[in-house]
Amino acid sequence: MTRFVLAAIVACCFPLLGYADATCVQDDRDKTLCLEKSASRIIALSPGATELVYAAGAGDHLIAAVTFSDYPDAAQKLPRVGSYNRFDLEAILSLKPDLLIGWHSGNPVEQLAQLESLGLTVYYSELRGFADVASTLRRLGKLAATEAIAETAASEFENGIDELRNRYSSAKPVRVFQQIWENPLMTVNDEHLISEATRLCGGVNVFGALPRLAARIDHEAVLAADPEAIIAGGMGEENRDWLDAWLPYSGLIAVQRNNLFFVPPSTLQRPTPRLLEGTRLLCQHLETARARR
Repeated sequence: MTRFVLAAIVACCFPLLGYADATCVQDDRDKTLCLEKSASRIIALSPGATELVYAAGAGDHLIAAVTFSDYPDAAQKLPRVGSYNRFDLEAILSLKPDLLIGWHSGNPVEQLAQLESLGLTVYYSELRGFADVASTLRRLGKLAATEAIAETAASEFENGIDELRNRYSSAKPVRVFQQIWENPLMTVNDEHLISEATRLCGGVNVFGALPRLAARIDHEAVLAADPEAIIAGGMGEENRDWLDAWLPYSGLIAVQRNNLFFVPPSTLQRPTPRLLEGTRLLCQHLETARARR
């Protein structure tokens, strides 16, 4: 579809808004975003955004999502508008959304810019810490006029995280390797949300000083770091194959002590309220590692 045709569709379907009584929030670019009325036709452009919209009480307002938007179950029935790294612009425009939830660092920059240039409203999300989960729920609730549900979800998440922080504040450190992918082998640095969860549980990320948020490493680097515990997800919510692949490395302390721990990837790698579930399990695993010293 040409840019001219896209512009024609937008001119027909997305009239200019007046903002006298608009609902306004700041997105994660610190850009003010305003809606003339509450969002009732929302498209989520990442699986995490889909979860956040449902958690904020606005699931009934979702009209589409991208592939791998699999939680909650209702999300699996939504029409698809491509993947998080390549949208179907024509499909998005045909659905006439009044709000798009984008992923600042994960979605194609040029496609997000094109959607905005065509007059669509894009909320840019970029969650880097626990506080961002709660604040995003509140902002999405405001945009969708579901503030009460969003506030409950945000408060429950905050209270659960605070409880874990208090419980493990004096826990003895455990040196941890967080594996987020197998081929290529990848981990995260200390700026990543996964590392915030690790620190809360008393863990120390052995690759925390790496310059990139998510970085490729090799097996030799893991052997040199010799972590006390290895935490991994896998290609699925119950697939431990990534951990089993470490068993031949018998020189690793983590292998010797059987500190190879699985956390379902969607509970620790997606910035949603289910981080509380994943962090709670992570803390339990590190307690097990301490008991095996």
